[in-house]
Amino acid sequence: MKDRRMFLRKRIILFHILIALLLSGCGNSENDQVITDGTDTLLGGTISESEETLQRAEESLAESTDQPPEATPEYKIIMVGDVLLHTPVEESCLRPDGSYDYDSLFSHTKEEIAAADLALVNQEVIIGGADLGISGYPCFNADYSLCDSLMGAGFDVICHATNHAMDKGRAGLVNCAEYWRDEYPQITVLGIHDTADTSTSCGADPSIIELGDMRIAVLNYTYGTNGISLPADMPYAVDLLNEEQVAADIQRAEELADFTIVCPHWGTEYRLTSDASQEKWTKIFAENGADLVLGTHPHVIEPIEWVTDEASEHEMLVYYSLGNFVNWTSGTGEGVTNRMVGGMAEVTITKNDHGEVEIADYGVKPMISHVASGPEGVTTYFLEDYPEELAEENEIVSQDPEFSREYCVNLCDSIWGDLWKAE
Repeated sequence: MKDRRMFLRKRIILFHILIALLLSGCGNSENDQVITDGTDTLLGGTISESEETLQRAEESLAESTDQPPEATPEYKIIMVGDVLLHTPVEESCLRPDGSYDYDSLFSHTKEEIAAADLALVNQEVIIGGADLGISGYPCFNADYSLCDSLMGAGFDVICHATNHAMDKGRAGLVNCAEYWRDEYPQITVLGIHDTADTSTSCGADPSIIELGDMRIAVLNYTYGTNGISLPADMPYAVDLLNEEQVAADIQRAEELADFTIVCPHWGTEYRLTSDASQEKWTKIFAENGADLVLGTHPHVIEPIEWVTDEASEHEMLVYYSLGNFVNWTSGTGEGVTNRMVGGMAEVTITKNDHGEVEIADYGVKPMISHVASGPEGVTTYFLEDYPEELAEENEIVSQDPEFSREYCVNLCDSIWGDLWKAE
C-alpha cells in the first residue's frame, strides 16, 4: 500500500512539473501565472489542492484494496434416516378425537432441519391416509397429517422409494403421491409415481433443485418392494435399482446439474457394515459420476467413506446407512439398542476456483429414538442433547437391557470414529 501511494504522489508532482515546463517554453501570459501574489500556484491550482487530489486518490486506492474478497456461497445439505412408524409410534401420535398429529416426532430436531439449505428424509412408510387403515409392521400406512408434520419440520425432499412403498397397494401409492402434489407442490417427492410423466424410466428428467446458482440433482431408488408386484399398468410406480436405468439417470443428471445425490434404499437389515450389494452399487454410482450417496434401509448406522472411481479418478462421498430417525421396534434382546441410533448427514457444498461444485465439509450428527408410553411419548433427540437421566427413562430398556447413553456413544465411536465429534 505504501509503495502505491508513493507512486501516485510522484505521478501527480511529475505531471505538474511537465506542464509547467511546457508553458514556460511558450512564454507566460497574464492568465498563465506560475508564482504570483506570494502564493504557491501551479497552473492555477494550489499545492494544497494537489494534496487534496492525492488524498482522494489514496482514499480510492484504500477502498479498492482494503475490501475483503466476496465469499464463495456455501450451502448445507442434511438428510435423516428412516421414519419408521411401528404401531406404538402411531399410537403416541393419536389424538383423543381420533385424528393424528406427528409433530412430536420432530419437536427436538426441527430447528436444525429447517435451518438447512436442503433437507432430505427417508419416508419409510407410505402415507395412504386413514381410509386405508393406519397400520404398523409388517404392512405400514400413515395418516395424511404426517405430510403436514414433515413439511412443518422443514424437509424439502421426501424419499419414498422403500421396500414398504407398495404396502397398501396401488391405492396407497396413488393417495400418497396425489396428497403431496395437491397440498405441497413445493416439496420434491422422489421414488414413487402415480403418472408416467414424472418417471425417468418413461423419459422424464431427474429432479433438479436450485441452491443459488447451483443445480442439484437428486435420485432415489429401492432394491425392491417386499415381493409386492407393481401394478401391471404402472410399471413406473416405484423407482427400482436397475443398473441400466440408474446409469442412464446419473449420466443425464450430470448433464443437467452441477452436483448429483443418490439416495438408495439398500443393504442388509441390522448389519453395521456395508454388504456386497452396497459395494456393487457404490461402484456403479461412482463410475457414472454421482457425487454424494445417502443410504438407508438397514435400520442401523453404517460407516461413511470416500470412494474413488479408478478409471476417472472421480471421488464420491458415501453414507452407507443413516439408520432410523424414529422407531419403536417390537424386537427384544441383543442388538435392539442399535436400532435406536440414527444419524443426520451434514454436507456443505461450494464452488471451487474452476466453478465446479464440490464438498467443502461433511460430518454426521447422532440421533436417539426416545420411546415412552402415552401421547407424544415417542420422539427423537440429538445425542448431544440426550442426558443419561433421560436415557434411563427410555422404555426400550425393557426390550434390551444394554440400552444406555454410554452404549450409544460407544456405537457411534465404533462406526464413525471422530467424524461425529468434528464440531
